[in-house]
Amino acid sequence: MEQKMNRQTATWIWYPGDFEIRLHEKMSVVRRARGVMYPAYWRLDRCYSNIKFRYTYDLAKEEQIHITAEGRFSFYLDGKDNYRSADAVITLPAGRHVISVSVFNDVEAPALFIDGPTVRTDSSWEVTSYQNDWMQAGSWTFDTMEYPPSQFRLPTTPLEPATLTMRDGYPLLDFGRETFGYLQFHNVTGTGTVRVYYGESMAEALSPDECVTLDRFEALEATDNSENGIYTFKEAKAYRYVWIHADQGVGWERISMLYEYVPVTYRSSFQCSDPMMNKIYEMSLYTLHLNTREFFLDGIKRDRWVWSGDAYQAFLMNYYSFFDLDVTRRTLVALRGKDPLTMHINTILDYSLYWFISLYDYYLYTGDFEFIQQYYDRAVSLMDFCLKQRNEEGMVEGRPQDWVFVDWADFQNDGAVSTEQILLVRGLEAMSRFASLMGDEAAAGNYGDLAKETISKTLRIFWDEEKGGLLHHRVEGETKPTLTKHASMFAMTYGYLSQEQRDSVVRNVMLNPDVPKIRTPYMRFHELAVLCESGAHDLVRREILSYWGGMIELGATTFWEEYDPSLADDEHFGMYDVKFGKSLCHAWGAGPIYILGKYFLGVTPTSPGYETYRIAPNLGGLAHMKGTVPTGAGQVSVEMSLSTISVESTTGTGVLTFSSAESPVCNEGEVRDVGNGSYEVIIEAGNIYRVSYQPMK
Repeated sequence: MEQKMNRQTATWIWYPGDFEIRLHEKMSVVRRARGVMYPAYWRLDRCYSNIKFRYTYDLAKEEQIHITAEGRFSFYLDGKDNYRSADAVITLPAGRHVISVSVFNDVEAPALFIDGPTVRTDSSWEVTSYQNDWMQAGSWTFDTMEYPPSQFRLPTTPLEPATLTMRDGYPLLDFGRETFGYLQFHNVTGTGTVRVYYGESMAEALSPDECVTLDRFEALEATDNSENGIYTFKEAKAYRYVWIHADQGVGWERISMLYEYVPVTYRSSFQCSDPMMNKIYEMSLYTLHLNTREFFLDGIKRDRWVWSGDAYQAFLMNYYSFFDLDVTRRTLVALRGKDPLTMHINTILDYSLYWFISLYDYYLYTGDFEFIQQYYDRAVSLMDFCLKQRNEEGMVEGRPQDWVFVDWADFQNDGAVSTEQILLVRGLEAMSRFASLMGDEAAAGNYGDLAKETISKTLRIFWDEEKGGLLHHRVEGETKPTLTKHASMFAMTYGYLSQEQRDSVVRNVMLNPDVPKIRTPYMRFHELAVLCESGAHDLVRREILSYWGGMIELGATTFWEEYDPSLADDEHFGMYDVKFGKSLCHAWGAGPIYILGKYFLGVTPTSPGYETYRIAPNLGGLAHMKGTVPTGAGQVSVEMSLSTISVESTTGTGVLTFSSAESPVCNEGEVRDVGNGSYEVIIEAGNIYRVSYQPMK
């Protein structure tokens, strides 16, 4: 790789993906069940232990460089590998030469840092794992020799409990809302044992024999390991309440915590005429933020794992809130892992398919082709793996060792499941686009043809005219009569149904009380999106207020993994046959962020990186609303009442689409009548557009 003379600072470099894979490995074993490790139950890939970097420079005069590595390293020039050096300071000769540095580390990801006046490590270096795979080196923001990748930690900030009360003679701390971090005891005295019981709910904290997470320590241990009189627990936990049981004779001055977080910027906003909807939006942001960590997690108490289906939704919520791409990229890389593949991502067939769709969404929202280019080969091998699981009819099926999930619901997933076919088609379309971007038009055509063939076959086999939707599964050549919402929802979302079929799905499936209801926010996310796609915004608004508002009325400070309004009191906290097994802070519970940003404010990219976009605001029964949606480097601001619409954008070119019973008036730009009471205005960056309109009756 040729030297670039415009680099100002050196940065740590590694084999691409290995920092993320090693971090994911460590994060996948931090979950605890009553103090005991509860690791993820799928293969955890490892970083390569032995790698080599190379770089070509051309110097007018000799230059001294400083070298350090995570692991043992050896340096040599121009392929003369019998003349190696492990010195920390080396003088490079003038002229054109090729640097090679081998690094070995069997614990952390091997990494390299070289700093000189002009020769410095950065992503322009190449790296190999000795498998004929020279690649662009991975890097991030580790720009000092003293802060290597293995030392990555999230920041913390002190937080005091909101209240302290006594329960059965023991102090109960309430931090006011769900939080995450390290408990701290100040100035511990005496001898004896201290036991700590955590709870996302008060009931959980007050149940020493049933709470999911707990801690204990000896007072002398705390004294010996205190810093400035403060004993900080080694492991962070999720909780709102903490109940402290201490032996007689043990005391302390006070208890606080270090709140651990990712320093995201809240780039979106939403305010409307309904105070509860505003509260739901703000709580959704906080719920997502707590689960936005090293990666997008499912929940901060459990599982504290990286699940592809959960991440698929978290990515979309993130694009309509923080637009944090570091966490997004880390999560995509960690989920994909390494070859060879023997099992699906998270062991789940649909979760492998979600990965392709998530990668395509990343490209659509960011326009970052370089990232697609770097991981294209891993996308190809994952798709090859998935396609090998097609049956004799050409439909993908789960193997005996696979989990075909779809949703937490009471239905059978044996045979060819229609939802899996829809997800496969979308994945194939994504691969066709990626192949085209890579300049491989033959592969693009093959993926595209297979997508068309598969969707045609899926609709022909699973569509039931009488029931008005897609049936659930097909076993040994027989399509079973079970009707569920899931396949029809995804087929609508991805545009695979005719208008007649879409109308039928809404009428006969989505709004049919005889079709099994969706119980979790996981699939309510897709259900509400489909209803918005069909124009049922008012129904969606009422559903959000009922479902998410119902959790708030029960005292929730973050949104849950599941909510069943028929349950009473502490029954709400149980799941998986565990009394407090339900996660009360689950990323998929933050779905209103996406629904309100995409379907109420109405902002959607129509080309990669928001070069072009659509704005189709819809009040959905609200009297007024206003908000902001991030668009990568810029943002779109929308405000709407029953008579006016105001739009302002900082980047790209958009199309404002709206309906009006009378001819609207706009202060800026031309209003185009596109028929049936619909109008459009071209939105250019830097202008404020104000439209006066008459709402349709």
